[in-house]
Amino acid sequence: MPLTRDEVRALAAELLRAERTGTPIEPISQRYPAATTDDAYAIQVEGVRLRVADGDPVRGHKVGLTAKAMQQQFGVDTPDFGVLRASMFHPESTPLRAADLIAPRAEPEVSFVLGRPLRGPGVTVADVLAATEFVVPSLEIIDSRIQDWRIGIVDTIADNASSALVVVGGNRVRLDDVDPRLIGVTLRDNGEVVETGASGAVLGNPATAVAWLANTLAAYQTGLEEGDLIMPGSCTRAVPLTAGHTVRADFDVLGHVSVSVIEAKAPVVTA
Repeated sequence: MPLTRDEVRALAAELLRAERTGTPIEPISQRYPAATTDDAYAIQVEGVRLRVADGDPVRGHKVGLTAKAMQQQFGVDTPDFGVLRASMFHPESTPLRAADLIAPRAEPEVSFVLGRPLRGPGVTVADVLAATEFVVPSLEIIDSRIQDWRIGIVDTIADNASSALVVVGGNRVRLDDVDPRLIGVTLRDNGEVVETGASGAVLGNPATAVAWLANTLAAYQTGLEEGDLIMPGSCTRAVPLTAGHTVRADFDVLGHVSVSVIEAKAPVVTA
């Protein structure tokens, strides 16, 4: 039986409190074993509504579960998606405070910034390439408001696809200057190489993930807007973010992006 409207609202409110207090909740999938992915998206939509009503507008979207290994882990054969809000964009020059997140991890992604809207159904990779203004190096900071990352597909979708923050590098590259399928990336933690990968790990072409998202959103009577930043999925395994560490991703052609983590909860002053 689908979750009731009251249950959807209550769970969305729980996740919002967990995000704001740093106190994770027990897995939704364990408490509501009959919950479906439709229920999970309903929780996500309600959570977005609450945050937008609180003055935090949508500025883009993310696609997750694009790697075959991750799909096998969750027992699914399709990606999932979440929403990027204005407050989630974190300046590269400003360290993260460890106490502001629960159990963060970093993923390197080739993000697409749209120069015109994309609305499905029927969006193709060619449409994505034509609509893209530029691509940028980026790090997605994922986090889970579910205790100890004990998540199934329902949990991660309900929790906005386990997204927390976005760190965008300063180098814009037009697709005329790069093949989005062939961008290599090296991920370093305090200078040590911890992961290597390539953009082709994302469904063979990250533009495919953007097309999938535009077509999937059509079922929700919405689409991708001009100026939206779209994160199509990680090029490598996610790596933990801990205090005293700096994670940096170096991309072929695109340049680099990095984020540092400190213990302090007091305001950080940057030049």
